[in-house]
Amino acid sequence: MHNCARYLIFFQYIGTKYSGVVKVPPHQMVKRGVQDHLEEAIQKLRPNNPVSLLVSSRTDTGVHAFSNSAHFDLQRKNNKPPFAEELLVEALNYHLKPEQIRINRAHRVPCDFHARYRAQSRTYVYRIALGVRHRTLLPLTESNLCWNIQDTELDEEAMREAAAVLVGTHDFSSFRAVSSDMSLKNPVKTLDVASVQMGNSFANMYFHRQISFLELTFTSRSFLYKQVRRMTGALVAVGRGLLTVSQLRALLEAKDSLAYPKNLVAPPHGLFLTRVAYRESDLLLQQPTT
Repeated sequence: MHNCARYLIFFQYIGTKYSGVVKVPPHQMVKRGVQDHLEEAIQKLRPNNPVSLLVSSRTDTGVHAFSNSAHFDLQRKNNKPPFAEELLVEALNYHLKPEQIRINRAHRVPCDFHARYRAQSRTYVYRIALGVRHRTLLPLTESNLCWNIQDTELDEEAMREAAAVLVGTHDFSSFRAVSSDMSLKNPVKTLDVASVQMGNSFANMYFHRQISFLELTFTSRSFLYKQVRRMTGALVAVGRGLLTVSQLRALLEAKDSLAYPKNLVAPPHGLFLTRVAYRESDLLLQQPTT
């Protein structure tokens, strides 16, 4: 008899039309979450078990992903063998066709594998278009996929100096938004990467004029609620001369979410989850012995 198979999937989505990635309770449902659509697609494979998806990384309404991840268990009816990984990807994408959600790849993983707790790091990239007076002047390929600001230049050196202040192990309380589970979350996080570099428009080669882009990249094992958007907003404020590097350092050292200046938080639509990394050894499925 074939046992229930556990799969790890990596998936992408444009977050504009979804209420974040996790499921939305029916009584709150204005927009559905990405997880709602993924579970609906899995149910269309007619599994023998109720399917519950466990997502590795929560993203807010309007935030996008090139590669989020989740795991679920799937048992086929009539003692059929587990789906081959490539066939599972094709079948799920077939049922996801109306949505801006796609499965990138799938892996059979051990039955004790957990997508959230086995993740070694998560990487986010925040994209900023410079010198754009209004979002309607952006190419369509950038609609709701970047933060367009009117400044033609930001002080990148000051931003890099400020980003270096954030790297390392700190209490990031000043950079988390108030949430219902604040008391349950340890505010001490280790930020491995905080970089500022030039980026490109998705339509770089084809649009009628050049648009300057900045990309802010952050890597950590985990992040606090809205931490990346708040760090981004503070770094842009440094680039605009609204905050000094010393003031950003003082903000970090304040360890107080209420110390964060009002109206600095970067909007969600420029943010992308680009990678959830795992140890290869954790993904290895032990072959049954005969």
